[in-house]
Amino acid sequence: MKQHDAESNKLDIFVPETEKRSNDHNGHTPPIAAQNMVSPAFETQPREPVAPGKAVAPDEGFRQNNKWVVFVIIAIGIFMATLDSSIVNISLPTIARYFGVPLSGSIEWVTIAYLVATSAVLLTAGRVADMIGRKPVWSVGLVIFTLGSAICGAAPALGFLVAARGLQGVGGALMMAVSPAMLTGAFPTHERGRALGLNAINVSLGVSVGPTLGGLITSYFSWRWIFYVNIPIGILGFFATWYFLKEKVNKRPGRFDPLGAILLAVGLAGVTLGLSFGQELGWTAPLVVAGLGVGIGTLIALYIVEHRVSYPVIDFTLLRRRVFFSANVSLILSFMALFAVSFLLPFYLEQLHAFPTAQAGLLLTPLPITIACIAPISGSLADRIGTRWLAAVGLSISCIGLVLLSQLNAQSTIWDIIWRLVFIGVGQALFQSPNNSALMGDAPAGQQGVAAGFLATGRVVGQSISVALAGAIFTALGGATAGLSLVVGRQHNTLSPEHMSALQQVFAHSFQTAFIVCACIAAIGVLTSLVRGKEQRRR
Repeated sequence: MKQHDAESNKLDIFVPETEKRSNDHNGHTPPIAAQNMVSPAFETQPREPVAPGKAVAPDEGFRQNNKWVVFVIIAIGIFMATLDSSIVNISLPTIARYFGVPLSGSIEWVTIAYLVATSAVLLTAGRVADMIGRKPVWSVGLVIFTLGSAICGAAPALGFLVAARGLQGVGGALMMAVSPAMLTGAFPTHERGRALGLNAINVSLGVSVGPTLGGLITSYFSWRWIFYVNIPIGILGFFATWYFLKEKVNKRPGRFDPLGAILLAVGLAGVTLGLSFGQELGWTAPLVVAGLGVGIGTLIALYIVEHRVSYPVIDFTLLRRRVFFSANVSLILSFMALFAVSFLLPFYLEQLHAFPTAQAGLLLTPLPITIACIAPISGSLADRIGTRWLAAVGLSISCIGLVLLSQLNAQSTIWDIIWRLVFIGVGQALFQSPNNSALMGDAPAGQQGVAAGFLATGRVVGQSISVALAGAIFTALGGATAGLSLVVGRQHNTLSPEHMSALQQVFAHSFQTAFIVCACIAAIGVLTSLVRGKEQRRR
């Protein structure tokens, strides 16, 4: 390659507006100093590999549909998947009593099986979608998820329920892996942020409605109906997809990489498993060490293998794209920082304030409701003014919100809790839609499925790390022990005022430290949002 070509592909850093040109896809001409400061391993816009039988771009494949028909079909599946995750957690105590198992131990596999299966399949599903089309992958995902729901509802034993939850996770992964690509393919570029913002409403509604609906169904019917409720939704979604959704797919590019898919599944499943059990079993427990060791080792092997095959399941050259790489890092950091709110705040509400579970669930709803209200607005703003500064401002607001949340203590009122959650929700909504729009917009048209897989995997990995990190800090500083002591002491009326005050202070200190660390992580995410440069805006 000529020297000029090699240099023109390198990242440009803080290029003034007057120096921008139309020499490359981003319209940037990096100054000589900037060219010498960056590594040639990262390219702003690497050329797409030209493979025989290259897939039709998603814009061509889905643009023939009515965009709102595509949106409604996706809304059905995504709402069902997010509703299922939140509706199950609130019902775990009832399920544990039904099968006669304790609240810690085997019952946790009902949640972990879904998470592990989802993380293992996401990226591979994106690659398959790029090969055969989004519609087949989405349809199979709906069928598998609905079938898994039926088996969950009819499960005669806990083992059957855990296995069926894993099946649900596979179906959910197939849907989550292709839904962003389907949206960006159906909507024109100047409405991409709006579409992703509207999709955030589905996710937020599923998250916020789940605990309340789960409590009602479990109380008045049976825990089995929290799974059966998915069956009519899934059937409706499948037939709507089959009848209304049209996709133009010509030739399938390349071959499937089974070894890469296996290594990827084992690696991500191992890491997710290790992170999920690390807090409870301890980070030196054999299961945790084995899970993390096998997972990390397998992912290293995957990186080596994928550089030696012609058609890898993961095209690592995507990570050389500055906007794509930075948006992914920002995404992971945001979930590492912000998912701790959903994880730690229930302990604060139930153990420090002694709120009933149902009331605690209601007090968490201001966060997803705020996201649902603001995300469409932020998506539309991103379409007009770009994503870089909007995402950075949003994550900055969330960072401040985490600091404010860390100041909660035993004397805080309900209003103190609500307005802080609204504040964080505004920031999270301002960040998510623009960042997702930048991530999907920078990926080549023929790799939208893989890009969507990266997006969904980043979310799962970020959430897993958030739970592990926040939980480890909270537990190490005595917050978990103090919380349990408060609960037991109230039940048996054995706590003196002095002892209760001391336990509350330990809990509050652990809570505060965990969220300050999360705020620092969010601050790093602000920086990665700012340094990514201006995204490519394809028409």
